[in-house]
Amino acid sequence: MWRMALAALTLLALVAPTRVTAQDNGDGTYTNPPLHADYPDPDVIRVDDDFYFASTTFVNSPGLVLLHSKDLVNWETVGYVIDRLDGDKKYDMDGGTAYRGGVFAPSLRYHKGTFYVAVTPNGKPTRIYYTDDVRGPWKRHVLDDSAFDPGLFFDDGTPCIFTSGGWDGQVTLHTLSPELDRVVASKKLFYVKGIEGSKALKANGWYYVFNALPARMALMCSRAKQLDGPWETIRVLDDAHGGHQGAIVDLPDGNWYGFVMRDSGPIGRVTNISPITWKDDWPVWGEPDDPGRVPKKAKKPITGQPAIARPVSTDFDGPNLPLDWEWNHNPDETRWSLTERPRYLRLKPTVAPDFWHARNSLTHKGWGPTSCAVAKLDIAHLQPGDVAGLGMLGKSLVTLAVQRSDDGQAKLVFSAGVEHDAEVAPKASADVGKAEVVHLALRMDFDRGKGRCGYSLDGKDFTAIGDEFPLLFDWRTGTFQGEQYAVFCYNAKPSDGLVDVDGVHFEKVRLAEPAP
Repeated sequence: MWRMALAALTLLALVAPTRVTAQDNGDGTYTNPPLHADYPDPDVIRVDDDFYFASTTFVNSPGLVLLHSKDLVNWETVGYVIDRLDGDKKYDMDGGTAYRGGVFAPSLRYHKGTFYVAVTPNGKPTRIYYTDDVRGPWKRHVLDDSAFDPGLFFDDGTPCIFTSGGWDGQVTLHTLSPELDRVVASKKLFYVKGIEGSKALKANGWYYVFNALPARMALMCSRAKQLDGPWETIRVLDDAHGGHQGAIVDLPDGNWYGFVMRDSGPIGRVTNISPITWKDDWPVWGEPDDPGRVPKKAKKPITGQPAIARPVSTDFDGPNLPLDWEWNHNPDETRWSLTERPRYLRLKPTVAPDFWHARNSLTHKGWGPTSCAVAKLDIAHLQPGDVAGLGMLGKSLVTLAVQRSDDGQAKLVFSAGVEHDAEVAPKASADVGKAEVVHLALRMDFDRGKGRCGYSLDGKDFTAIGDEFPLLFDWRTGTFQGEQYAVFCYNAKPSDGLVDVDGVHFEKVRLAEPAP
């Protein structure tokens, strides 16, 4: 029956094939954003000929992603600062969820052979993580103060933190002990109503502090000859011209580039990079002939480096999770494995009423401008009540899930809704009988703000299921992240079932409409 139905499918594709490319154009230029995905609250540093990038991950686990590049354009993930979030039971989904909480706005610095990251978990004291290898492991100190969006800075060797909160705008300087384990002095420096997200550096004989002004989606730059001031502040950029939170980084040849976050709809908050010129000792974003605007396309800061295409598919063929994948909260370590069946990710159902509250959902950033994830699932050992499949986690919630009935028959159920509904509503279904392997596809088209799901039994010909659904973003609800892919397995009751994930590939997939 399946093969007969498949033969009757139309060959009309619903949308253009997925574009999975590098932002390196291969001709000495790049297109913004270099990472076409949700990499918010950026901090970028240079160590000799290497660049390092730290970004917010909220409650995803592991936490605080770190990337490496040789040219500011082609980036690879090299690790995370925090192996497992601690300090709040909700990080384990104990007593509720912690979406939109966790860790954000890290400050990355390098001083005398040591990497440091300052971060303030939501509602907790500030932490200083440190290591001599950016790939970890990381140790930490916990301060006796809480600095919102901390900006770590070494003033001639003296460690300190700049901080301000958008509800106020008072920039305060905390001086730390030489061991970076406590605050030894604090003083107020200057005030700009509503600024936050401090990044500090010293150049050209000036102290510079960069802050976001969220109310106006603007990037502010303040400078002074002495820390005690006087300080002067100007607006150097805004979202209409490229972004509103970031700073600048120097190149080995003495030139400068800026990195800046821009709110970009359902894909989340992307990070652009821009040439920097100087005028009267103020940094100016953009090309010299078009100042004050982050270019859409520009000459690469450093040439000669190979292009890195993103996102990267995985077959789960190693002893560790691929670095671009994170759990939606701290995982239950007893409910997943990469070793029980080598070359597969085994997920055992966690007890949850719905997708939003399901622990052990393994996520990957949605990637623009268009991407499509295809998960190959061995569903032979699913039990009645188990819900396993491929979903979209964010403001919009979508699942394409396999459910097995008491008589062993399998059904695919497509469901969609939004975060405040929690339990998304079924929209369409398809029987797949006694099938033991299914291929599930989820496409996100960020240019159109639409997504679509489909499935296949042979991994070649895919059938669309359900209608298109919207891709959404809202910082007050959802996950405060761009839409994410997720593989999941849960049950409303304890279950001894399981699903084996035989890889997730980012592919060009055509979804054909089912025959009437």
